[in-house]
Amino acid sequence: MHVMNKLSVITLVTLTLLAHNSFSQQKDEVIMTVKSKPVYKSEFENIYKKNNKEVNVSKEALDEYMVLFTNFKLKVTEAEELGMDTVRKFRDELEGYRKQLAKPYLVDNNLNDNLISEAYERLKTEVRASHILVKCEQDATPEDTMKAYKKALSIRDKVLKADFATIAAMPGMSDDPSAVKNKGDLGYFTSMQMVYPFENACYKLKVGEVSMPVRTRFGYHILKVVDKRPSRGQIRVSHIMIVAKPEDPADKQENARKKAEEILGKAKAGEDFAALATQYSEDQSSARKGGELPIFGSGRMVPEFEDAAFSLTKDGEISNVIKTNYGYHIIKRLELKQLEPFEEKKAELKQKIQRDTRSFLPKKSFIAKLKTKYNYTDLNKKKDLMAFYAVVDTSIFDNEWKMEKAKGLEKPLAKFANKTFTQKDFALYLWKNQRKQKNQEIKAYINTQYETFMGDELINYEDSKLEEQYPEFRALMKEYRDGILLFDLTDKKVWSKAVKDTAGLREYYNKNKTNYMHPERYDVVIYTAKDAELAKKVRAELKKGKLNDDKILELFNKDSQLNLKIEKGIFSAEEKDVLVKSGALTQKLGADKLTTDYKDASNQIVFIKMKEVLKPSPKSLIEAKGPITSDYQTWLETEWIKSLKEKYPVVVNKDVLYGIKKD
Repeated sequence: MHVMNKLSVITLVTLTLLAHNSFSQQKDEVIMTVKSKPVYKSEFENIYKKNNKEVNVSKEALDEYMVLFTNFKLKVTEAEELGMDTVRKFRDELEGYRKQLAKPYLVDNNLNDNLISEAYERLKTEVRASHILVKCEQDATPEDTMKAYKKALSIRDKVLKADFATIAAMPGMSDDPSAVKNKGDLGYFTSMQMVYPFENACYKLKVGEVSMPVRTRFGYHILKVVDKRPSRGQIRVSHIMIVAKPEDPADKQENARKKAEEILGKAKAGEDFAALATQYSEDQSSARKGGELPIFGSGRMVPEFEDAAFSLTKDGEISNVIKTNYGYHIIKRLELKQLEPFEEKKAELKQKIQRDTRSFLPKKSFIAKLKTKYNYTDLNKKKDLMAFYAVVDTSIFDNEWKMEKAKGLEKPLAKFANKTFTQKDFALYLWKNQRKQKNQEIKAYINTQYETFMGDELINYEDSKLEEQYPEFRALMKEYRDGILLFDLTDKKVWSKAVKDTAGLREYYNKNKTNYMHPERYDVVIYTAKDAELAKKVRAELKKGKLNDDKILELFNKDSQLNLKIEKGIFSAEEKDVLVKSGALTQKLGADKLTTDYKDASNQIVFIKMKEVLKPSPKSLIEAKGPITSDYQTWLETEWIKSLKEKYPVVVNKDVLYGIKKD
């Protein structure tokens, strides 16, 4: 039975995200007509070359593919004639696909690729840095932002004249509460572990260098790079932990250490590490898994644990007892993974970047390019945008701002591509996009919303021009459109019909039942005994004829269910190859006679009782429903195509078809 995936049908055979880029630069020729409607060479050529990349272009190959393409076009024409392309469900589905297909066209892909390459290169290096934080909210007023920036500058001046760690730990300096203990030291980290502006600054600084204030969503950071080293990769380990907190009494800590040393002795003596972890480890979450921890790299564990783990030189090696603030650990190395090649890591990095703050950079860059492309101009924006500072209040943060408050604001704010956007347009945007959120400074909120509004308008405009600007996108959208129509109509006419039309299926079966035959089959009982001695005893009981097979099993399997196996049924030689191997089919046995002993691959003894030989016969509809349904679908489709060819005349221009050349 056909099990069709909708996306596989959408592009006729095989779908790729971006269509083949070789579109004819010459005048597009008509390759065929369906119901007098022209189909152009570029459409056929695009799909043909996408699905036949390794095949030489020959008349035979083109003719063969034209048959498939013609059937495809006939079905699409029928769907259009039935108005299936006008229903709401179809339009919504196509729009959903379009949004996904448009995404690569609505971002700066060069910058996106650069960010992936940059992240990969940075993964080769680990940075150890210290920081001092001056908090500053993202939506802080310009006055508060400047105040935080000046404070960061003054702290930097102090750092340049004194020890960084000393300044970081001083009261009133760093707003990072951990600075009191760690003196600002963040340990080693690599790409994708810190917010992007922070990471960016650290990788650009030289060892020992102190940065200017670096802005992140947390505030301003003064950074100092302490060290850089080659990446240690990622490691997977198991551990056994005995809890000992720094505040515990000395005797309790000593007892914990002794316990850990005792367990280490067992592990070093060869006892199973996973079993020891399950029995003794006080880290309950990992103890249940034999002590195994998720794979990690630098910056994921406390330094003492990390350093001990990465110092193990081979898989299976076990560390000495290691002390951390959590207690005493014994670590066993399971696997060390170095950085994968770029092509293997690329997809993972792309996903991480899409979830990271740096994902906004390609969009921001793309908007800047669109401003140039469409001659974007602000029209007295500063003055006319200021009007919103007075009419928008904090009610907008409760989703209660009324657009009437902006009544009378209709001056133009910006224009591009012969489109002008007014204060009224922006007011409508503010009203539609308000939501409950934390109060912000109104001026900063208005400015941010305005940039978002105009950025969205630029992207929406570019989106509306994709089919016009990119022939490959236009072709791909047509493939999706036609493919959805093809799938829905074929499902209705063939796939679902074959499943639901029980009367038609039975009629097809009755006409073709000899195509679904059982081969010669054998009604047998197969006895498998553990050895020759037991086989002899079973034969003796069968000869007596006093016990049925269930009682024979009960008699000989008292001490073990593995002594004797009895299998009954009707089988073909293909289903049970022991029928052939044992010689049961060549021994010309009478009814209920036993074959000679046969020793199988497991040295068990097999003998068979042949009850009846069944001649070839048609399978029932239930027995062969899968292949019958599949064949019925094929028949339905063949008959449907015949009717479509009669309904919609097809004319193929062979000269144009044979003019297609291999790229």
